Amino acid sequence: MLKVIIPTIMLYPTSWITPTKWLWTTSISHSLIIAFISLHWLKWNTEVGWDFSNPFMGVDPLSSPLLTLTCWLLPLMMLASQNHISNEPPTRQRIYINLLVTLQLLLILAFSSTEMLSFYIMFEATLIPTLIVITRWGNQTERLSAGIYFLFYTLMGSLPLLIALLSMQNDLGSLSMLTLQFPQTTNSYSWTNMIWWAACLIAFLIKMPLYGVHLWLPKAHVEAPIAGSMILAAILLKLGGYGMMRIIPVLNPLTKELAFPFLILALWGVIMTSSICLRQTDLKSMIAYSSVSHMGLVAAAILIQTPWSFAGATALMIAHGLISSALFCLANTNYERTHTRTLLLTRGMQIALPLMTTSWLLANLANLALPPSPNLMGELLIISSLFMWSQWTIILTGLGVLLTASYSLYMFIMTQRGPLMPHLTLTNPSHTREHLLMYLHLIPTLLLITKPELILNWTS
Repeated sequence: MLKVIIPTIMLYPTSWITPTKWLWTTSISHSLIIAFISLHWLKWNTEVGWDFSNPFMGVDPLSSPLLTLTCWLLPLMMLASQNHISNEPPTRQRIYINLLVTLQLLLILAFSSTEMLSFYIMFEATLIPTLIVITRWGNQTERLSAGIYFLFYTLMGSLPLLIALLSMQNDLGSLSMLTLQFPQTTNSYSWTNMIWWAACLIAFLIKMPLYGVHLWLPKAHVEAPIAGSMILAAILLKLGGYGMMRIIPVLNPLTKELAFPFLILALWGVIMTSSICLRQTDLKSMIAYSSVSHMGLVAAAILIQTPWSFAGATALMIAHGLISSALFCLANTNYERTHTRTLLLTRGMQIALPLMTTSWLLANLANLALPPSPNLMGELLIISSLFMWSQWTIILTGLGVLLTASYSLYMFIMTQRGPLMPHLTLTNPSHTREHLLMYLHLIPTLLLITKPELILNWTS
């Protein structure tokens, strides 16, 4: 654990000592080394569930893929931000890098906490650097209202969770995840217990986000700079799913009946948000809504609590983290050249940037869960486990898959095909940095296909 945490902390002095000319090169190469070190978490050969570094922090097969994804994204966020941040004064560039490092550090501490309360503190602490990134480096004037939406939705949802955790601490005497998986209490169907059940889950469902409490997400995505969008889509949404997986063993047997409204909302959300994607004019907003639809499937899978659904949720979370981040990077490469996110104004980019179109095609095909992508593996596991739970769900999930394919292909055709717009004829060519950024997203996705047990160890 420390061999990742200490180099991450050392990025702070590095970013302030390095001369401005070498700032981005040094920071990116340093964080890439951390990312490669973090790959050792995926090698799982212990019989015991947890691998400890100390009594408060540990790694198990559920948190290890999420931790590796967190470390993998830091160099990619820096690569993506380099172009538009390098015009700012050196001090602001350093502060920006420090914010991204802080975010990574807090996420590592959140995913490796073995105490529920320390997980909650880190879960909340990630709000601060994300909020600063959105409100200070966002593109449009709406960024302050987006930041307020983001802050208040998440805060209002997580205060009941704090009260629920404190009452659990009072009853059980410990909130350690090692003992929480063996519940000591039988939860009766009293009103108090039902409210306690809702308080435990609502914070995570808002973070995922569940359809109905998702309004903060498209706003935050559209206004955030590229690094903000990447970390939001790839990891901050996964905090919700991870938290639900951790706390749900304690909530039995209440979940059986109380989960129905949330399950229906999640599955209905898959269809509604996919339909919204079909009529979006804004590219980033479209990718943001597609995240809500994928996370709806994950929420439904976690609530029915079967080994298959848990495996599918884990696979879809990791695959979606890489692919949605790649889609935001692609949207950003377009935005840096055209300075617009409107789909109608960026047609025919295949003629201007033919090599980028390959990345667009691969990312979109993975997003619509084409075999053999890990997205398909996750969706198949989730859809089949939902079908076993209730056969009616196949109508909703089938429609959702159909709509996902429709908007993914619509996005590709609208941005890449057709005649090149007159105002784009003098577009700058794509850089090696941008292609490297794309392939660092797509290659891990392709490699996961060959060895899926790296992310499915927890349920096997």
